[in-house]
Amino acid sequence: MAPRYLARAALAGLASVALLGSAACGSGFDDDSSGGAQQSSGPANLQILIGSSGDAETKAVQDAAAKWASSSGNQATVTPAQDLVQQLGQALAGGTPPDVFYVDASRFADYASVGALEPYGDKISNPDDFYESLRTTFTYDGKFYCAPKDFSTLALQINTDLWAKAGLTDADVPTTWDQLTATSQKIKAKGLVPLALGDTRDRIGAFLVQNGGWLISKDGKQPTADTPENVEALTYVKKLLTDGYARYPKQLDAGWSGEAFGKGKVVMTIEGNWIKGALQNDFPNVKYKVVELPAGPKGKGTLSFTNCWGIAAKSKFKEQAIKFVEAMTSGEQQMTYAKAFGVMPSRQSVQAQYTGEFPADKPFIDGAAYAQGPVNAPKMDSVLGDLDAGLQALTGGDPKKVLTNFDTNAKAALGG
Repeated sequence: MAPRYLARAALAGLASVALLGSAACGSGFDDDSSGGAQQSSGPANLQILIGSSGDAETKAVQDAAAKWASSSGNQATVTPAQDLVQQLGQALAGGTPPDVFYVDASRFADYASVGALEPYGDKISNPDDFYESLRTTFTYDGKFYCAPKDFSTLALQINTDLWAKAGLTDADVPTTWDQLTATSQKIKAKGLVPLALGDTRDRIGAFLVQNGGWLISKDGKQPTADTPENVEALTYVKKLLTDGYARYPKQLDAGWSGEAFGKGKVVMTIEGNWIKGALQNDFPNVKYKVVELPAGPKGKGTLSFTNCWGIAAKSKFKEQAIKFVEAMTSGEQQMTYAKAFGVMPSRQSVQAQYTGEFPADKPFIDGAAYAQGPVNAPKMDSVLGDLDAGLQALTGGDPKKVLTNFDTNAKAALGG
């Protein structure tokens, strides 16, 4: 089973369609600044919906909410969703949303574009303390909507036993594409598989960023996939695959790259810091180290994965909800969460404290300075699904055609 952030909910598109359809028929999201809800200044009974990674996260958030409620004179009920995207989509479309909820970066633009979210980001203390790449991820039409909860980036994991078996040393750790190719060549010569690479934009997209490209413009208005930089990057990934230097998880009889890595089927993989918990649980004897991803011709690049604390535009307790989020995103509370269930704080002010506590995660934290968030545009589910299908067939496909198809499909979705 792939851990959090790896799989996208199967019903995401349906929930999004329900939400967008409701908005188009007059949901009232945009009726006024209060989202159509009469505001209450008295004690609140906040309803909070989270997409929990497990019991540890659920307990940590419930404990933090209880502490806030006790000190503030409010009530706060935290409910872990069975399927956050489906339940949240239905609640928003039905006009009865929770007051506060997790919003995955990949869904954010869908919700923001129809007025379902309160744009409160600049009302949180020291908003510039959040990493710039995370603030950008949760900005829509120039408004910083919601405070980033935590995040991860991609980095390179190296199986140190297999590394030594291949006769490699620290001098072989790849810091550029050329070095990645050269090191992979040495590994393959020893009869080992160099790299497990996830077969979607959520992994392969990092190579685009490393060559100065990305799929969509910064404002989320224009597709930008079909560029020489992106074609060069995708051509490089294709060559890794055709030369046998990289393989997709399904080629390794694995559900995701972390499983292939844990089973010792590859020497390296590219994953986020969630791989730490997965390896501890499923493959506790694997010895490995983490380094930053190799830089491309245009420099360093990685992808970020994050959630924010969304506040419903229709909540009647917005003032109290903002104070709740303020407490949840304090540096102290984020460090408590980090120790409880392994997430990385979204505030830069606790970076040194975090890396001091978790030194092996420093490459992930360092990646925040050059990370690219998900495609920040609404109604892109099917477009991105089609892109992933093209990437999954990349070995026998045409990189330029994959990118051209994306631009064509994205223009239709954005124009519509």
